[in-house]
Formats: sequence, structure tokens, C-alpha cells
Amino acid sequence: MLRSRAIASIAALAMAALVQAAGLAIGDRIEPFALKDANGTRVDLAAAKGVQARVVIFMATRCPVSNAYNGRMAALASDYAARGVAFFGVNANHQEPAAEVAEHARTHGFSFPVLKDDDNVQADRFGAQFTPEAYVFDADWTLRYHGRIDDSRDESAVTQHDLRGALDAVLAGGAVPTPETKAFGCTIKRVVK
Repeated sequence: MLRSRAIASIAALAMAALVQAAGLAIGDRIEPFALKDANGTRVDLAAAKGVQARVVIFMATRCPVSNAYNGRMAALASDYAARGVAFFGVNANHQEPAAEVAEHARTHGFSFPVLKDDDNVQADRFGAQFTPEAYVFDADWTLRYHGRIDDSRDESAVTQHDLRGALDAVLAGGAVPTPETKAFGCTIKRVVK
């Protein structure tokens, strides 16, 4: 029994490494995609017109780390909306049903769509591993930043505002000083394929 658990753990880690290796790299350009929001309405990420950047954040309803960022995610979306940045939350956890995702979004007052990634198709495409995990795309859908929102789950201990810095650089037309950081949080609970 213990041996089979160890083998299963090793297999899961190997799968996570393969998914990560197959994910997006800084400078990759992707085709826009559509997902259903938690209420079942199809949302096409390309439909957001006149935006200078798009932020895709993989998030969760049950992860304490992701939940520690709810206020910060809402504030970021609010702060950057007038500057031409569109935010999208993506929930790829198979054990968090759409109704739960919709209630979570309402409860936390997210002004941005929170989309359900059934069968973790986009999480696999992106190589996303954690909640929260952020991706910043410029107006041409080129990946300019990938990683954490900031450097501490505890908001009072934050010293580096990585996502804000990345957005400011993209909006100014410059290079992101640190285009990739290590995301941290709960692992995405994928559908086994």
C-alpha cells in the first residue's frame, strides 16, 4: 500500500514536470481562446477590444493561498482596468464545480470574469501548476510575464509586487525586468487523462 502511494506520487510529479515543460515560455504568442464562465456563458478572451494587456490568473475556491490573494486580485483588476488591462480568472480544479466557482467570484466581488477550465485544457496548454499563478500577455497575445502575483502570501510582508511591475513595464512599452518568477500556492487538481 505504501509502495503504491509512493509510485503514484512519483508518477504525479513526473506528469507535473512534463506539463510544465510543455507550457508557454516568455515570448510565445498564443491564439486567443474562449471558456465558459462559472454561469455557463461562453467568454471569448479576444472579445476584449482596445486592451493593452491581458492577465490570466489561475485561481481556486478552496486553496488558502489563492484565497489569501482574493483582495489583491480584485484590487489589481480595479487599478488597471482604466489603463487598458483585462483580467481573467481561470479555475482548472476538477473538484471545484462551476456553481462553487460562481459563488466564490460573487462573494469576493471580482469585477473580472472567472472562467471554468473543464478538463484543465488551458492549464495544460499554459503549463500552469499553482493557484494563484499569473500570465501577462501584451496586446498581440505575446507572453511577457509568468509567475507569482507578489512575494508573500501575507499581504503585510510583501516586498516585491511582481505582477504590478510586469504590467507597468508592458503598458510603458518596455521589457519586463523579471519576466518569470516562481509561482507558489496549491497545486492545480487536474483531471487524470
